[in-house]
Order: sequence, then structure tokens, then C-alpha cells
Amino acid sequence: MQSLEMMNRFGWGIRGTQTLSDRPHDWLARQLHEPDAARFTGVGTTADGLIALHTQRMNRVQGDPLVKPIFQAEVATQLDNLLLTRQPFRERLAWFWFNHFTVSLRQGGTRAIIGAYMREAIRPHVTGRFVDMLVAVMRHPAMLMYLDNASSIGPDSPAGRRGHRGLNENLARECLELHTLSPQGGYTQADVTAFAAILTGWGVDLKADQPGFVFREKAHEPGTKTLMGHRFGEGEEGGLQALHFLGTHPATYHHIATRMVAHFITDTPDARDVTQVSRVLQETGGNLAAAALVLPTLVNTTPEGGKFRSPMDYATAVMRALSMGGTPSQPDDPHSPAHTLLAAFAALGQPLWTAPLPNGWSDRAADWAAPADMLARSDWAWQMAGQVRDGDPLDIAHAVLGPALRAQTVTAMQHAGSRQDALTLLFSSPEFQRR
Repeated sequence: MQSLEMMNRFGWGIRGTQTLSDRPHDWLARQLHEPDAARFTGVGTTADGLIALHTQRMNRVQGDPLVKPIFQAEVATQLDNLLLTRQPFRERLAWFWFNHFTVSLRQGGTRAIIGAYMREAIRPHVTGRFVDMLVAVMRHPAMLMYLDNASSIGPDSPAGRRGHRGLNENLARECLELHTLSPQGGYTQADVTAFAAILTGWGVDLKADQPGFVFREKAHEPGTKTLMGHRFGEGEEGGLQALHFLGTHPATYHHIATRMVAHFITDTPDARDVTQVSRVLQETGGNLAAAALVLPTLVNTTPEGGKFRSPMDYATAVMRALSMGGTPSQPDDPHSPAHTLLAAFAALGQPLWTAPLPNGWSDRAADWAAPADMLARSDWAWQMAGQVRDGDPLDIAHAVLGPALRAQTVTAMQHAGSRQDALTLLFSSPEFQRR
């Protein structure tokens, strides 16, 4: 595979006239073996976000004066990193796993901590073991709030008997269906109920000096529970044992291998490719770096053209191609590169951290390639191209697409009436829509 094609498929698009690696496989591997180079400025911890959220609620503050600056700072620093990263493969993995373990702003009061969730529960584990990421996600307040586990009470627990409250199965169901086994894993409704009982007591303490995860024994359903034919004891330890069982299950490895191949390679994963990734996961105890490095070896078995870019992919690739960004975005500056990118995500149909359902955003071209979607991309690209004051559009085209650049696109750009029109033609071309 050509170096530039590899860098596009597994990254976020070539930035300007970025130097290409003559050993692309080594370039990908190095990103996963080296420490995460991302730097996040002006942001705090999950505890900081929960303190702000709790203070607003306790004081019945109108609007969002304490949480809003926290969220704005997260947007600025995380999207700056997306535009400037020199570890695009690692960065893509971080956003892929965030989507797999979706937390959305649509519910749960997660605005104050959703950025910290990604930085604390997802990023540290993208090259580690899947089960470790699973535990970090399931214990994080953002996930517990988003899927309502903080309000799940064991019916026979002291709190349940006193308040006549019961189980909330949201987190248990989504963990089994989306995060681990998938329906092909063979679990039943009884398993969902049992897992929900196992997770009772897993909640969020907003009143602590350092608020965060808490296990509330008085809300935990007493007794042993049976999940997928395995018995798990009481308490937080029983929950951790259940997560280890699910996070290392062969059906889980098959499911996440399928998701990885679908995201990086093709909308219709080949069973042989899925088996290769799944086998590596099983042989390495769920090592995600090892599994990720199988993916580049699969691309030669798939049709030409690569994956269709989602709105997030597309807008990021355009701004990287134009070398936008470079100085830190100010959180409250609506004209900064990060906020320009944020607005683009929303305008093109994929607003940041706002997936409509717990299964996250789609990876399929059919969900993003309607005529109205393509027109919106062209309109937005024209606006972005209007901000470019120098540089030859054809030089940019060759730099970001290389051999994938079609002769028809070159001809159209050569006959364009202006730099703005030529760049719009580039960013509207079929070859730029794919990575």
C-alpha cells in the first residue's frame, strides 16, 4: 500500500505538505509503542467537573455558568489536538473507542465530565488490554450517569426495601449488547437482569471532597448472581469479576474485532479478516495495540477506495489539508480553529459527543452519503476555501491525495475560476470523500 494511502486510512488526513513515511507500517507501530504525545491544556479532572455540576445544582443556578467553561476548554484542547496530532493512528483509535463506549450529551448531565471521560477512561487504554478499558469505562461517572446506573437500586437491598425502588437495566443491557458480547454472544434477558443486579451500588458521589465513583453497599442487591452460567458473589468485587469475565470472553473479542475491521477497512467485514483480529486478541489477552496493528495487513484484501469519511472525518481532513490551527484555541473564541471544527461537525450532521443512541455514530457510507449530505459538504468546503489566501490548490491536492487524485479532478481544478473554486472542487471530489 502507498504510504500516503496508509496515512489517510489510519489517520485524520494529511496535514499540509506533511512528510510521508517510506515505511508506513513502522510509522503506525511507532505511534502505538511510544507514549501518548497528546497534550491537553486548561482542563481539570472528572472531580473538578462534578464539583461544578453539584454546585450548580445545589445553588439552583440558572444557565450553565460553572460547567460551560469546563466544556469549552475541553472542546478547545481536544479538537486542537485532532488538528495538530503527529500520532494520528493513536488519535483515531482514541475516538474509535470513545464511539464504541459512547457517552452522549443528550442525557445524563454529562457535559461537565464528558471530556475528562475520554481523557481518563479511554485514552490511557487504547494500546492496553480491552478489559482494563472496560473496567475504567464502567466505573466512570460519565457512563454511570449517562446510562442511569447511579439510580439503579437492588430491590432487596436496604435502600430498595426502604424506598421501594428497583433495578435500572440500561447499563447492563448496553454493556452486553454493545460493549462486550453482542447479541451473537448468546445472553438472555435473564442475564441482563442478573448483570444489572451485579452492578447495583455502582454510582457517583457528588458530595465528597473529590467526587467520583462510589460503591454503595446499601443499594447493592444481596446474594450471588448467575450471569451466562457463571456465579458471581456480592459486592463491588463481584462486579469486577463479572467485567473480567465479559471483557475476556471469546464472543467479546469477536465483536470488537468486527467493529475494528468495519471502522478501518470496510463497511462489510470479511469473516477471515475478523477472525485474524479476534485471534490476536485471544492470544494476547485482549491487547488492543496488537489487534490494531493487524489492521494494516488486511487492506490489500479489500476493494479500492477505502472508507467513506464521516462528517467528523471529512471536516478534520479538510482543515488539516489547509494546515489550519497551530496556536492554542481560546475556549471562548468562536473563530478559533477548534470552534470552527466544532461548528463543522454540527453543520454536517455529527455534532461533537452527541450521538443519538448508545450505539454511537454509524461507520457505514450509506448513513452519510445522501445527496443533501454531499451538498452540505460542498457548501461548507466553499466557505473554508474562501479563507485560503496562498498556496497552489493543485499542490495541496497532490500532497493530500497523491496517486488517488483523479485526472478528472485535476482538469476541473485547472479550469476553475478562482483558488476558492479549485479547492472546493478538490474537497468535493469523490476521492477526497474517502480515506
